[in-house]
Amino acid sequence: MTRLNSRSHSSSRAAAFQRVPCHRHSAQPVRHSHCEGIPNIIEKAVLVYVREPQMDALDELLRRPTPSALVALDGAVLSLNAAMARALGRSVEQCLGHGFGDLLPASQLTSVESLVAHAATTDTVAMRVLEFPGPETASVVCLVEARHVNDPDEPLVWLHSLEAGNDRGGLLIPFRLAAKAANLGLCIYSPQERELEWLGGAPSLAALFPKAFRSLSEVVRRVHPDDRRALRRLVPSMVARSPWIRLRFFTECDGWLLLVCQARRVLLGYGGPEQVFGVIRDDTKWEARRRRALVALSAERQRADEIAAFSSALMTAVTEQEIQQVVLTRLAATFGGSGAALALVTEGRLCVCSDAGIPLPVAAVHGLPLDAPSPLPYVIRTGEPQFIRNQEDYIRRWPHGAMVPYFDQLDSGCAISITSLSPGGDQPLGAWLVTYDSEHRSSPAERALMCTLADLAGQALKRVRLQEARIELATALQQTMLPTLPEHLPGLEVAARYRPSRDGLDIGGDWYDAFVTPDGAVALEIGDAQGHDVDAAAAMGQVRASMRAIAAHEPDPTSVLMRTNELLLTMQAARFASCTMLYIDPGNGRVTGASAGHVPLLYARDDGSHSIRELPGGPVLGVLPGADYPEETFTLDKDAALVMVTDGVVEGPALTLDAGLERAGKLAAQAVHDGLNAEETADLILDDAVAENHLDDVAVLIIRRT
Repeated sequence: MTRLNSRSHSSSRAAAFQRVPCHRHSAQPVRHSHCEGIPNIIEKAVLVYVREPQMDALDELLRRPTPSALVALDGAVLSLNAAMARALGRSVEQCLGHGFGDLLPASQLTSVESLVAHAATTDTVAMRVLEFPGPETASVVCLVEARHVNDPDEPLVWLHSLEAGNDRGGLLIPFRLAAKAANLGLCIYSPQERELEWLGGAPSLAALFPKAFRSLSEVVRRVHPDDRRALRRLVPSMVARSPWIRLRFFTECDGWLLLVCQARRVLLGYGGPEQVFGVIRDDTKWEARRRRALVALSAERQRADEIAAFSSALMTAVTEQEIQQVVLTRLAATFGGSGAALALVTEGRLCVCSDAGIPLPVAAVHGLPLDAPSPLPYVIRTGEPQFIRNQEDYIRRWPHGAMVPYFDQLDSGCAISITSLSPGGDQPLGAWLVTYDSEHRSSPAERALMCTLADLAGQALKRVRLQEARIELATALQQTMLPTLPEHLPGLEVAARYRPSRDGLDIGGDWYDAFVTPDGAVALEIGDAQGHDVDAAAAMGQVRASMRAIAAHEPDPTSVLMRTNELLLTMQAARFASCTMLYIDPGNGRVTGASAGHVPLLYARDDGSHSIRELPGGPVLGVLPGADYPEETFTLDKDAALVMVTDGVVEGPALTLDAGLERAGKLAAQAVHDGLNAEETADLILDDAVAENHLDDVAVLIIRRT
């Protein structure tokens, strides 16, 4: 294929193709004057004869409000809409005839070549995250889709930006990978909250951000006084890319570090929000042992964040195209591969799309029947994953079936992992495929993780395709799992409320429970199982039922949480859960409680005061073997109340956890002071959470001593 910067044919072709998008054209000749100085153009004018049906069909592709362009197979821009011109930071005339890759930053040329070449040689959809120069001071990061277009004159490629509002984290992956490859750190600054969020990159720099978020004032305090002026000039910089600055930064464990920093302004998606990225390089020599420990810790944390983001993006996808976007932007990066493809079953045949980084011709398996003698259909039929470490391994295991044509022409070190989206025996949904540029041996942990994520993708696909049926099932399942609270407790009032999320399925993993133990104590628990789908509800019911059964034989919350944690690990539960559990003596108000990574308690008194009580405890349930859950004992005064909530009550898009706890605590204290009973107090707190536009499930459990 001709490289994208070839101009000998594309300039004249662009002149012959030039037209104003979104307007009909007659069959009359149109004369266009060319700008002087453009190479390879001799004539001062060219007659353009447009055939109306062809033009209308092609112009329709450019009528979208998002950036769109038609390019020749060598990458030359033949036509584009105004939105694409603005994203490229040029006028329409300045773009026509030029290679699309030449209009982007130099770092994007290879990605553009791969994207256009893939679409030009196949009939499948390809996607890439590309960085555009932008119309003003900030560059624009977009998810671009490429499709092959059949034109009577010559084949074309249609490039257009996709809406990625539900997965903006996918747009950041190239930045994170580039930062990591260059041994740089990457963070983002929010002017509204005046805080920095760590995005990843060089693991050795993770010690600068022991927490995901850090306020700007805290960062400034740790900078050497002589360097703070330079930092303050860097943060509000209005240029697209600031100069590099050097500053000294203090950490408790390593003392003073010498850092080199730069700020960049980026728009996430066309028309998306403007963000300020900070790029950080550590010029300090680290002591070898400490550096190895920090690198390992950072790598694990970053991988955990990537996996959590991958899972969250799959569970929040609401269309099949969104599932494709999540898989194709995240899969290869998550498992260190060079490319990824997604094959879905449609009427017994494979419908394949890829991220354009895959070295195999995906069109060769597009439309393949499920009974074909090759690994991909085999995995979909049986549900058994295939991890092929190199070409020799493939030939040994599949001597009579070609996985795809031309596989034997690839580098002998090329490796492939294929995982089904549905277990064997279920209705075949499809599979995903990860390729590697060199020999790759998947560890047991990597194989298990890939299967788990593939199962999540399969669940998301089922949810999208069977949305209405799943909603009905979810609603019925949630209702059957809500417990009945005990009545007429001597000296105590108990009330609970639950409301599901307003996004996606009307179901989640929040739960509450209250019951009397064999020794007469009142046990109360509230928790949140991971996820917001039917499986999360099933996991919630499993945890709640297990805790109630265990509590019948254990005298304290510590023992209940420890045994529940070990039970979930033994069962290899796919979900973890946070939980708070209390035992209350109705006679004297003595409370014993412990927490498994859950939201703190609220203590509301009849004098209108309140306090936030964070119980001791351990990690969430179902993650760490042998975890301990220390407990605490205190007294619930008469006419006082304990308020137990899930994070959906006290956290929201515009509400931090601390602010949410303070808000709910004041409401509860005022309600107790005004003489409201437990039911009225629960309604008050739930209504306030809903009014705050919280998107998560919300659960409230209140116990008041009378």
